[in-house]
Amino acid sequence: MSFSLEGRVALVTGNSTGLGKAIGLALGKAGAKVPVNYANNTSRAEQTVEEYRAAGVETALIQADVTCEESVDALFTSTQEQLGPIDIIVANATCEQPLMTIEEYDWDFYQRMLDFFIKSPFLLTRRALPHMKQQNWGRIINITSEVFQRSVSPFSAYVAAKGGQVGWSRSMARELAPDGITVNMIAPGWIPVERHESDPQEMKDEYFAMIPAGRWGVPGDIGGAATYLASDEASFVTGQTLCVNGGMTPW
Repeated sequence: MSFSLEGRVALVTGNSTGLGKAIGLALGKAGAKVPVNYANNTSRAEQTVEEYRAAGVETALIQADVTCEESVDALFTSTQEQLGPIDIIVANATCEQPLMTIEEYDWDFYQRMLDFFIKSPFLLTRRALPHMKQQNWGRIINITSEVFQRSVSPFSAYVAAKGGQVGWSRSMARELAPDGITVNMIAPGWIPVERHESDPQEMKDEYFAMIPAGRWGVPGDIGGAATYLASDEASFVTGQTLCVNGGMTPW
């Protein structure tokens, strides 16, 4: 079955690299128009724009801080002017994710996590609702993480923020269901992308040994999951967490 997104505009935050880049490419290949949103690295984002265009994806380059209300508003305005109103949101943007004990964290870092994983989805969703409600159709997809289900430590700031994101998504799913808007989550396992290049090999080997599927996940695995959840075929699926991790969390 082909999940067509023809005529839709899909915003994937932080999609100049990593999983976000693959998600945007997958949605674009399914027919959506997909801007490239980035915060700082312009040259990398410009390269992603070229890759999207080479794949036949209609796109635009838009810089925005998705934790800032004024910046989110400008992001939506620019996207609408260049591609059209946003129908699909994939909240993917993230910050650094160090493994640290509670003694090593301070509240400023905890707040940074909450800004990315709760404040940003809130700002994005609230800004998108007038259009989505008017057309009685919308898709909100939050990229959460298996770390919440697995209670990974020492990782409390990230795990706590992801847990809050899960709770927020479930509540929003019930609130927005009467408006034809679904709110779902994708919880990736550890999928090595650019940010993991310097991770210790011993840590990678230990994780790989636990994957029931016997292979590493690849960014396209997440892109496929997002394409399904964004499609009309998933219109009766909301409030759910789709774990994409080769069987690491089979519940």
